Amino acid sequence: MSGYFRVCAPPAHPPLPARCDCQAIRPTAANGPDGLAVRAASTHLQRKLWTALEAHHVRFHSHGAAFVLAPETFATLRALLCTFTSTERQEVLATPWHGDGPDPWQTAPLEQWLHRLDTAWFSDACQHLSFDVQPIVELRGLQVYGHEALVRAQWDGQRLGAPALLRAAAAHGQRRAFDAHARLGAITQVYPALPRDQRLFINFSPSVVYNPDVCLRSTFETCRQVGADFSRLVFEVTESEAFPDLTLLRRYRAEGAQVALDDLGAGHTSLTYLAELQPDVVKLDRGLTHGLTGDDARMPLVQALITYAHDLGIRVVAEGIETAAELALVTALGSDYGQGYHLGRPAAQPVFGGLHLS
Repeated sequence: MSGYFRVCAPPAHPPLPARCDCQAIRPTAANGPDGLAVRAASTHLQRKLWTALEAHHVRFHSHGAAFVLAPETFATLRALLCTFTSTERQEVLATPWHGDGPDPWQTAPLEQWLHRLDTAWFSDACQHLSFDVQPIVELRGLQVYGHEALVRAQWDGQRLGAPALLRAAAAHGQRRAFDAHARLGAITQVYPALPRDQRLFINFSPSVVYNPDVCLRSTFETCRQVGADFSRLVFEVTESEAFPDLTLLRRYRAEGAQVALDDLGAGHTSLTYLAELQPDVVKLDRGLTHGLTGDDARMPLVQALITYAHDLGIRVVAEGIETAAELALVTALGSDYGQGYHLGRPAAQPVFGGLHLS
């Protein structure tokens, strides 16, 4: 054969890895970068950045179009960013500087980099995940239908909640890994403690999955390991800014699981694709129910959403139920289930049986 290269035909069915490497939490470097090379994405913002650096007396040296800053200046950068609008901040970029040069593969908004430096605890905290559970209650008989797993972490004497963990995961570029880590943790830690007649609601962000054949395999394997019945799992779509990937949701349904759509009415979830997605359950955002009264202007909207969901064969959970009055109203409007402090606060152990409310 002439030439220097030999072309080999790929195998007909290339083997898939047991687990996607994007599901592994990457360790945080013991030390931060030696500096940050900061620049703006446009000429007028670059001028504004230079003016802000001068006004805050930040010392730097130039490297091409970037201003290279030493670690002792990082605290000042937080005040500097306040001079930019939220939109502008996304175009003020930072590249970590190691030794004698930048690492362009790690370029991200400066705001994200500062939050990454503030959350150096992230990878360590992910090794200590735990879960609280909050009951989801069938409203007609006040029987507990299931529990939602709420991720927590213990680090340096602090108990971190889901919002802090999710923001840190985004700052470190590890949303995919954290979503998988928390999903598997919920199955292994919470499912075995769940009463046999209850469902487990697991938060799930479809946008973090590359390939369902690889990325969801770990979910199926973990369920088999703990003997989880897929019909008792409800995967709750927590990210609805974009249309959820129906392929992923169909894979879960094919295994017998249910799908829930979170925060209907929050402003992100669109009614235009509710019929297309056809979730088994939809959750009304707490903004629709908190402080609800009989003469509230939101009453017709809540009623319409419940009626529309029922017409599509979708069951409804009213979130944010904190008073007996709110409970009575959403029950009268036809909500199937409720969730909120009045029905049960997040706790380490699930609630067995029915509720006896005063």
